[in-house]
Amino acid sequence: MVLNYEIKTEKVNKSRLPEVDFTNIPFGRVFTDHMLVSDYINGEWQETNIMPFQELRLSPATTVLHYGQEIFEGLKAYRDAEGNAYLFRPHENFRRFNISADRMVMPQIPKEIFMDGLRELVTLDRGWIPDTEGGSLYIRPFMIATDDYVGIRPSNNYKFIIFCCPVNAYYAEPIKVKIEQEYVRAAKGGIGEAKTGGNYAASLYAASRAQKDGYQQVLWTDAAEHKWIQESGTMNVFFVIGDKVITPNLDGGILQGVTRDSVLRLLRDNEYKIEERPISVDEVVEAYHAGELKEVFGAGTAAVIAYISAIGHLEDDMVLPPVEEWEVANWLQKTMRGIKNFTVPDKYGWMIKA
Repeated sequence: MVLNYEIKTEKVNKSRLPEVDFTNIPFGRVFTDHMLVSDYINGEWQETNIMPFQELRLSPATTVLHYGQEIFEGLKAYRDAEGNAYLFRPHENFRRFNISADRMVMPQIPKEIFMDGLRELVTLDRGWIPDTEGGSLYIRPFMIATDDYVGIRPSNNYKFIIFCCPVNAYYAEPIKVKIEQEYVRAAKGGIGEAKTGGNYAASLYAASRAQKDGYQQVLWTDAAEHKWIQESGTMNVFFVIGDKVITPNLDGGILQGVTRDSVLRLLRDNEYKIEERPISVDEVVEAYHAGELKEVFGAGTAAVIAYISAIGHLEDDMVLPPVEEWEVANWLQKTMRGIKNFTVPDKYGWMIKA
């Protein structure tokens, strides 16, 4: 039950927007003028407020700091030629947010808070959406447990927040990834499908080791055998082998990516041969040595389509052909960017006006 669906807005006295160089924005470090906050107290969502972006005040005993009960989302907004702000498939992020909430024993966020609040916040700060090539407004909704209590149980109180960052391309160049065959991101029955910070914390050590070896990300494998490929860092992963596009099937340990779903829809509707199924490290290695591994790319909100130029396996690198020669990833990149920039017809209704 929500006590009050009304969203109250307090605007900043002076915008920081004139200080921003949109051609030189470090990803995730520049924040817009406002944020949205709503608290869940005594079993009810309270009044929702849009306010100047500011720091949080939390007790040292706040539950989230000790037991990691939190979830988040990531989505983007774009601006059309008239200056209107549009969100890319926000209803899918709303749906996934509540799936994560269930898994992490947290309250469902009402649509009136998530969707209406998101629209009002983005409309208010739409001037922060870059008009640079590949630029967008990255949006971070999240919820944290806020009980002042040191004890292992679900919190009774929560805080929901949305803030935004103007960003340019996440990966400016093709990346190298390393197949991880020692450490684990997610196991069967775990929280791999939930978008919660613990999954990303578990990835940091392996990723830092890979980076020391000259790779930007790891290619995760299953926890039981390190045989089956899952996803790559912050992205779902796709392989073009022969005339087929293959991606690991959703098995509870892989995030249900909104960009992943969009890519599959585009490929199917344009008569590409798609397979969602388990894919092994051995199959990828064999395809590479047979000359059948044509392209490998990641798909995610931050990166959209990320070209993977090489895959580290044991002591060797499997180097892919030059990305200029790629058919599938280049077509997807052009099409996805065109839909978001309004140069390609949005026949799916993915772009939602804020």
